[in-house]
Order: sequence, then structure tokens, then C-alpha cells
Amino acid sequence: MTDIIKTFGKKVFNDEVMKARLSQATYSELNKTIKKGTYLNNDIAEEVARAMKEWAIENGATHFTHWFHPLSGATAEKHESFVSTAGGGKIILDFSPKNLVRGEADASSFPSGGLRDTFEARGYTAWDPTSYAFIKDDILCIPTVFCAYNGEALDHKTPLLRSMEALNMQAMRILHLFGNEDVDHVKATAGAEQEYFLIDKKYFDQREDLILTGRTLFGAMPPKGQEMNDHYYGSIKTRVQEFMKDLNEELWSLGIQAKTEHNEVAPSQHELANNFLTVNVSADQNNLTMEIMKKVARKHNLECLLHEKPFDEINGSGKHNNWSLKTDTGVNLLDPGDTPKENAQFLLFLTAVIKAVDEYQDLIRISVSSAGNDHRLGGHEAPPAIISVFIGDELAGILDAIVNETPFDSKRSSIQIGVHTIPSFPKDNTDRNRTSPFAFTGNKFEFRMPGSSASIATPNTILNAVVAQALKEFADVLENAEDLNQAIHDLIIRTVNEHKRIIFNGNGYDEAWIEEAERRGLSNYSSTPKAMIHYLDKKNVDVLIENGVLTAAELYSRYEIYLEKYYKTINIEALTMLDMLKKDILPAVSKFEADLKDSVKSDKDLGLFFEDSYEYQTLLKVKEYKNNLLVDIGKMQELLEKKPTEALELAFFYHDRIIPLMESLRKNSDELEKITDRTYWPFVTYRELLFGVD
Repeated sequence: MTDIIKTFGKKVFNDEVMKARLSQATYSELNKTIKKGTYLNNDIAEEVARAMKEWAIENGATHFTHWFHPLSGATAEKHESFVSTAGGGKIILDFSPKNLVRGEADASSFPSGGLRDTFEARGYTAWDPTSYAFIKDDILCIPTVFCAYNGEALDHKTPLLRSMEALNMQAMRILHLFGNEDVDHVKATAGAEQEYFLIDKKYFDQREDLILTGRTLFGAMPPKGQEMNDHYYGSIKTRVQEFMKDLNEELWSLGIQAKTEHNEVAPSQHELANNFLTVNVSADQNNLTMEIMKKVARKHNLECLLHEKPFDEINGSGKHNNWSLKTDTGVNLLDPGDTPKENAQFLLFLTAVIKAVDEYQDLIRISVSSAGNDHRLGGHEAPPAIISVFIGDELAGILDAIVNETPFDSKRSSIQIGVHTIPSFPKDNTDRNRTSPFAFTGNKFEFRMPGSSASIATPNTILNAVVAQALKEFADVLENAEDLNQAIHDLIIRTVNEHKRIIFNGNGYDEAWIEEAERRGLSNYSSTPKAMIHYLDKKNVDVLIENGVLTAAELYSRYEIYLEKYYKTINIEALTMLDMLKKDILPAVSKFEADLKDSVKSDKDLGLFFEDSYEYQTLLKVKEYKNNLLVDIGKMQELLEKKPTEALELAFFYHDRIIPLMESLRKNSDELEKITDRTYWPFVTYRELLFGVD
């Protein structure tokens, strides 16, 4: 325990370090900036920069960087040395307030969706003091936002911070109505559960598809997969445990609270979960976690796969985003309280979330859309593409009783609400529903749809924005009410009646749910293009612009960027498939086919019954699957030469025309793998990839 205490946060310029190294006045002013967003004047920035530089150099740092989250999907950094010339061949170690507060990056090389032309290079990074600086690989990393020369956001973090401001503003309006004068601000919190695969690096290096796309584009299942469920929560293999040990130490030193770790359902699949933090810090730490996971894996001659579906026919990987609301006084607004007033407040926030999810189903679905996640959503392993809210039978019964103004009979301990006819209800009395995309689990919502490789910034930005809008509409009604208690009562009833269609406590994998959801009028967007066509719907544009989360230009740019990333991802996969087929699979199969022909000819020359032989029967199948491949290869090459040019058309082109051909190519190739002698097959198979880590 002592070692963990010493290790945790040792590479972080955290509150303890700032308190020790800054004057009391500077520390207090910086705290105001962190908590309230007040302006940080240059004198304060100068002292912070000096203290940060000294601390970083003492801890081995030689360079600094503004660490940001561009729309390319990865983190970015440009390293700058502390060294500056001092004349006479001498140097000084310099780190000015300007170095801390603002940096410059080449914006033309990052996705901008039309916000910047190629020749317009200038972009800026700006310090986010609410997220602690840290040292990684002897580099002082300063978390920042990233914007274009004209001030438009070019990153995931800026809209997230804006959405937090919008949510705080509207939540505070509600809290003031309940007399919470001691509360200064409300923040969304999040805790990410990160799923991933570990495979032996020597096998990874043999697969062009894994190297270029992060997933296997070919591969037949071995006789054993995940059907025995013996890997889930099973004993962790020694090599994996050693990886996890080193990973924990790296993360703890960076102040990341890696809390739980275990084997997941699929072979070679694992999970790591972090504690709850303010949502922007949680997003920073999850991005950093993914980076560190890959780095540590390579030290153990492993490769960490973060793709949502690296292997066909077994579970893919998601990232469960546990989202809640918390006041600066420590109150969880999604946790039933101990007084009638607190519980009325809880129900109001709960129904605001239900309303928000129902009204913005499409926007929430869009927030988790990607080519990788399309393989997972609705695949009977993850939540379906249909958005619904699970609240548990007990809480559903309570809402029904409120609407019908009838007594609610619970056999469990309960708490009186005390607002008009609202009944009593038990505290923290919900089961978990693994098939629900958005499940209430006692004092938080578990959003199960985000993909494993994605930043949690975007889904949390959308959640914050739409809940802020619901709270705004609630506050507009309640602030003008003559009788507040009656107005709260009526508002809860009206909201439940208008949005109860989104509440579903059943099995999301059941085929009957698809029909039921359609009857309820719920959306079911099974792919990114089908979801993205609704991104620019008026209500979605309005909620993001009016709450100050995105400007019109930023919103339209993201529409272009998301579509471009989708079709470019599939294009790379399609070209990789063609490359592997023409250079690896078909040549290998042709050698096998030639040997089969020689054997059949030999039997025929000897007058044997060659048509009943293994060689002849196998040869017929090889010819069939090989011919199928050649036909599909020709079709794909022809289609790719005539693809459209407009972004939305391209997205649907790849979804409707290219993906079906990719599936056909895979099917025929996998059938060939099943019948081809192992000595001929050109690369390692699922058997080695899934079961090759000792």
C-alpha cells in the first residue's frame, strides 16, 4: 500500500504540488480559474509557469508540449525543448507564461471539415487549467484545447467544455428553485470502462489487416470460441497479469485511478475501469489510458487492440460511459435523497434525462457512430442501435403511480417524496440490464454504446447538451409557476406521459423489441450513414447552437469530418482486402490447388476412382470459392474506379455497395481457409491470435 501511495500522481502537477510550490495568493487565484472559469492574469500565469517548469525538470523532463485532442481521433503533441540560447554559446532553461497558456500548431494538417483551407496553416492550442499537467516519457504535457486561427474549435475538448458550462447553467437554475443556495456549480462526471484485446505481437506483425486497419478482415473461427464463457472473470494469465501490473503503475503515476481489471467474455479480451471524475478530466485520462495501454503492451511483446470488432464471430469491445451529475458540495443529483424535497429534485433531474434521450435519440446515436462501432451495435453482444432507457421495474412502477396518481406498493424499504401525490420509493433498487444502451443503475446512467477506440468526449458533449436543453425547458416553466410544488408535480407527470415510449426494461436483443420499438416510434439507425443524415436536422442544429456547444460552422464541419472518416476507413479496409487476396491468399490457394490437381491426375492415370477422393472433392470446392473471389474482386475494383465524390453519397456508396462485397470476399476466403492445408495458408489464423498468449 505504501508503494501505491508514493507512486500515485508522482508525475502530475496536481493540487498537492501546486499548493506546495505556489504562493497562497496564486494558488487561490488558480483555484478560482479551475472551479469558476475566471480569467487568469499574466502575473499568475508567470508564477505557475515557473513552478511547473522547475517541477518538470526536477522530475526528468527535457521538453514540453501542448497535449490536445484533434478531430483525427488520436491525441496530438509537438515537443519543444526548455533550452533557449543565452548568448556566448550558453543556454538557459526557459518556459514563459506564453508557453504555458498558448501554443501554435499547423492546423492545415488536421481534419477541419472545410473550416480551414490547406494553405491556411495557423492554429492555436490554449491551456485547460481544469485538467492537471503531467509528465509522460520525460515530456511535460499540458492539456489544451485546439482551435483555428479564426477561433473555431478543431478538437473534441472545446465543445465538451462548452457543454459543461451549458449544463451547469441550467442545472443551477433548477437547484435555486429548490433553495440550494450553498451550491456554486454542477458538473457532469464520467467513469469509463475500457475493453480491449491483447495478442502476441509476433502474430500481429504477420497480419497486414491488423497493422493497417486494426481488425482482421479475414479469419475463420477455430473449433473453440467464447461459447464456454470460461474466459469471463477467469484466472488472468501470467503474461497478461504482468502487463496489467506495469500498466497500473504507469497509470497510477499519472494520477489515473485504474480501479478494476478482469478478463472479458471473448478469448484474449480484457477490461479496465476508472473511477468517476469530472467529465473533461475523465476524457483526458481515458485518451491517455488508451495510449499507455498500447505502449505497455509492446514492452511485453503484446499488441493492444482497441478496434470495436477486431475478430468476427466473437464479442467486440465497447467503452461503457458511466455518466452522472454532481454539485460542488458533493451531492449526486441522480441519487435519491433523504428528504421529500431532495427526492422531488431527484425525480425532476431523472425525468429531464429521460426527456432529453427521447427527444434527441438520433443525436445520441450519432455521437457513437463510426465504421468500427457499426460492427458492434445490434450485434447481439452490445446494445442494439435502438436508443432506449432502462430504469428498472421498481422505478418504472413509481413513475406509473405518479402518472396515474395511485398508491405504489413496495415491499422494500422506501423514502417519502412528500410532493402532492408522488408516492414513496426505494433507494438504489435497480438491476442491471446488459442489453440496454442507456441504463439507470442507482445513481448514474451507464451509456453502453460508445466504441472502445473512441474518445468519450463526443458522447458526453451530446449528453450534456441535450440534458441542458431539457433542464432549460423545465426551468422556464417552473420559474414562472405560482405554486412550485404543484408545478413540479404536473411537470413530472407531463414529462413521463410524453416520453414513456423511450423507457424499456426488457431484452434489447429480442427480435420482438425491434418491432415494438418501431410501433413506439423509436429510431433504429443500423449504420453510420443512416444516422448521419439526421445530424443536420433543425432540432439537432438548434440544440447545439443555442446552448453554445457548437457554432454553425463547427457543426457543419463535423458533419463532413465524420462522413469522411467513415468512408475513408472502409476504403482502406477494402484496399487492404484486395492486397491480401491478390498477394497472399490467392497465390497460396493456387499452390494448394496445383498440388491437388497433380494428385488427382496421378490417381486418374492409375485408373483409381479419383472422383471419390479427398483431393478431387477438395479441388472442386477450392475452384468454386476461388472463382467467387475472382468475380467479387473484379466487381470491387470496378466500383472503386467509379465511386462518387460527395461526402454523403460516398458514405452510402461504401455502406451499400462495398461492404456487401467485402462480406462476400471474407466468406469465400474463410471457407478456403477451412479446407486449405495449414502449411499453405499465408498468415496466422484465429487459433494463434486468440489463444496464442500464454
